[in-house]
Amino acid sequence: MQTTTTMFFSKMHPFIVFTYFVSLTILTMFTKHPLLLLLSLISSVVLNCLLDWRSFVKSLKWFIPIGIVTALVNPLISHDGETPLLYVNHQAITLEALAYGINMSVLFLAMFFWLNALSKIMTTDQFIYLFGNVSPKLALLLSITMRLIQLLNYQLQQIVSAQKAIGLDPSTGNVIQRLKAAMRILSILITWALENAMESSHSMKARGFGLKGRTTFAIYRWSKRDTKYALPFLFFLIVQLVFIWSKQDVFIFIRHLLKCHFLFYLS
Repeated sequence: MQTTTTMFFSKMHPFIVFTYFVSLTILTMFTKHPLLLLLSLISSVVLNCLLDWRSFVKSLKWFIPIGIVTALVNPLISHDGETPLLYVNHQAITLEALAYGINMSVLFLAMFFWLNALSKIMTTDQFIYLFGNVSPKLALLLSITMRLIQLLNYQLQQIVSAQKAIGLDPSTGNVIQRLKAAMRILSILITWALENAMESSHSMKARGFGLKGRTTFAIYRWSKRDTKYALPFLFFLIVQLVFIWSKQDVFIFIRHLLKCHFLFYLS
């Protein structure tokens, strides 16, 4: 069932939608200022909730641990900073390194959330329309990958249910039994994914996909509505690129004044 947000994006030309989300992801990747990253994270969370909040909340059980691990890795491997919190093997865990780790965690989560929203908005037909003539193999690979993300989640639930039905519940037993059950489920899931990818490849080859001179039908046409959305997006994209080029997003995690445009006082 399509939400209002999905219908809004479906009315746009696929080029605008793809460029919009890829630009957001890349800009987030190269931005280090915590305020901008926090804004990107909040915006991506709101968009995912508008698209499908139930599915997004369920996916947090995977995203949150990744964010926590990312935040904790930096202070363990980098000991730069002036405010030690504690010592591990005579190495200081500093407040500045922890703050930087949290900043990187926000960056990764925002990127994941933007790509997750893109996978729900862009359809297989739109990917093939954008890249089919430029690189048929790349278009097929992208469409299979984006579709596979949703199929893997569905297939995993089916496999777990089937394992429970035959008395091999992966959530019961001791640690060894649970590990064996998890490995068995993972093996089944990987086998299914490889077979599905092979079947899709053979199907597209049988239809002549990628052959020279083969034409494709497309229902997407550039309209005045697309121009109305593209112009403001292009303007703000240029503003952000100028902002980054002029190094206005420099942010140094320190206590004392240095030559930078923005200061973060951790004391």
